[in-house]
This record gives sequence, C-alpha cells and structure tokens, in this order.
Amino acid sequence: MGDPRRVLVVHGPNLNLLGTREPEVYGTATLEEIDAGLVAQGKAAGVEVRCFQSNHEGDLLDRIQEARAWAAGILINPGGLTHTSVALRDALAAVELPVVEVHLSNVHARESFRSHSYVSGIAAGVVTGFGPLSYRLGLTALLDRLAS
Repeated sequence: MGDPRRVLVVHGPNLNLLGTREPEVYGTATLEEIDAGLVAQGKAAGVEVRCFQSNHEGDLLDRIQEARAWAAGILINPGGLTHTSVALRDALAAVELPVVEVHLSNVHARESFRSHSYVSGIAAGVVTGFGPLSYRLGLTALLDRLAS
C-alpha cells in the first residue's frame, strides 16, 4: 500500500462535460470545481488528493494500477463504466486499496440498467444521488477508513 496521506480520485467517461452535460441530472458544477473542492478537503485533512479523468478505459486502468505504488485509497466515479466494465472492477480489486464509489445522480432512480454496478461489490462503500456532495461525502468516508 502507498502513502496513507495520498488518495487518487478517478473520474470516468463524460465527466469532463460536467457543468454543461444534462445539468438537470448532474448539476451545474464543473469537474474542475469538484476537483478543487476535493483537493482543498484533502489538504485540510493533511492528505494529498490527485485527480484524474479520462474517456478511455485503458487510461483509467493504467492510472489505477499506478496508484498501488503511491496511494492509500481510491475515490471513483466510474461514469458509464460502472455498469459495463469488468476490467475496471478487476483493476480496482487487483491494487488492493480501499475504494469508495460515488455518483452524482441517484443511479437507482434512473434507468434500470444503472442499478447494476461492477464496482460496488469490491467497494468499501457507495455514495449516490447527492450531486457534488457525493464526492465530498465519499472522500470523508475514505479518509475515515484510512485513519482506522
């Protein structure tokens, strides 16, 4: 396990469009605003938060695997890969770091296919439906998990 004072935040496909993509579902906060809030939250707790977004599954897998060497935990919003990617789930399981899954929208109140997550089964917990607050709550839970 990596440094307990370092956390990786992973954002999956299309999250780079936050702020303009379906604001009625995802809100108006941009990814940059969410990341800045997480970095500040981490700094206040004495933890370095590194954020990464990609629309490419392989890039996400590479970053997750690299985190094994330097991070103590992963906060992830897998986006649409939540419901489709066994490879993402396997990468998260393989690095053997605590994982907290987050979603801006309440995935269980949407289309039925969004209720299934390949990540949830290996995550320490899931926070869904609270907009950008989902990320902050997820980071709080992850930091608490790392402190215990």
